[in-house]
Amino acid sequence: MAPEAIVLVLPGGTDVSYAPSSWRSPSALRMYPFTGSIAARFGRRVAVHQVRYRVYGWNGRQDSPMPYARAALDRMTQRHPGVPVHLVGHSMGGRVGAQLAADERVHGLLALAPWWQFADWRHIHAGVRVVAMHGTADTRTYPHRTERGVTELRERGIDATYIPVPDGGHAMLDHLLWWQRTALDFVTEALD
Repeated sequence: MAPEAIVLVLPGGTDVSYAPSSWRSPSALRMYPFTGSIAARFGRRVAVHQVRYRVYGWNGRQDSPMPYARAALDRMTQRHPGVPVHLVGHSMGGRVGAQLAADERVHGLLALAPWWQFADWRHIHAGVRVVAMHGTADTRTYPHRTERGVTELRERGIDATYIPVPDGGHAMLDHLLWWQRTALDFVTEALD
């Protein structure tokens, strides 16, 4: 049975770091519950894959995670041709997701506390459904930028929703069930 959707889960990282990415890093560990709950809830209806980058940092104009994210997108769409792709990214993964969403194969982006300080939302093509969720107490990435990005996307005619999490922090350790439920609802809507 072919899946009805592909979901790429995009972990966070940091501004500058050449430390090798690890499956045990906090940013990777933070996303396993999302990857696991999507796989458990939807089974074979969804092909879910958590992307692993070579290094932990974005590293300026090197855009270090992007080749690995694009390779995962290519691999999954070759394996499942014609199946729409949806992205779930946290922090730097939200930035990766916004840039990946320039690709016409991408149909949806759930950006969790995204690092959009460089107006990365402007990469997102018009056919992408965007949900951006951000804790109002986040001091690492900025909820007001996320809200501004969603407003700009809506002004362009894109289906975009901003969900503020009152007193929510960057690591998504507060309101755990809300963050998780939003991801599962995002995938449910992608399948409907």
